[in-house]
Amino acid sequence: MNLTIAGLTFRPLLGRRRALLLLPMPVFLIGLTVLARAESAHVDRWAPVVLGQLGLGVILPLTALIVGSSVLDPEIEDGTITHILAKPLPRSEIVLAKLAVAWAVSTVTTAVPLAVAGAIAGGGGLAAGMGVGAAVGAPAYSAIFVALSLMIRRPVAAGLLYIMLWENLLVRFVGGVKEQYATMLAHGISRSDVLPGTPLSAMAAALLSAAFIIGGTVLATSRLRSFRLTGETS
Repeated sequence: MNLTIAGLTFRPLLGRRRALLLLPMPVFLIGLTVLARAESAHVDRWAPVVLGQLGLGVILPLTALIVGSSVLDPEIEDGTITHILAKPLPRSEIVLAKLAVAWAVSTVTTAVPLAVAGAIAGGGGLAAGMGVGAAVGAPAYSAIFVALSLMIRRPVAAGLLYIMLWENLLVRFVGGVKEQYATMLAHGISRSDVLPGTPLSAMAAALLSAAFIIGGTVLATSRLRSFRLTGETS
């Protein structure tokens, strides 16, 4: 991984206004968990919605979308990407540096608050499941959304459609398909009835996440190479 590219990506990312959107979501999740825990001793009544559907089903992919679309899309829009592409660097090295930053920021802003919410709701086992599920799901989502930012001019809009239509609607009507692979992994690790059961084991969910990471990385690298070729011939 190229530390220079990572540093150039990390500093502007946290300084952008878009990064401010990352703060309210984890605070809201933890606050909602505290309130729900204080109001009801029956965790199984509210935790599947708060932790599963909201935490892993909405906050995790939405955070990854905000971050993933911010590591390359602004540079493409203002043209500064050409300065990076002019350097004698392999395109895979640039993509890996961007993905590392996206994963790090997404993980810190999701895995930590989700683990805290899990600890409040159900103790250490649920906290570990939520934290690991988010930490493994974050790079998978990041790879998808970084690749999307290189393919489409409006990656945020396309990413929102993906989250709303596939992650939270279509999977409910496709037989045999459960929610998110992050939820599958979290359930497999925690073994808690709080999270919805899935037909896949934790290992299968981890392999599915790895497939998304590899596929997204390869696609993003390919698109970045074609972007360079297009710039040269235009």
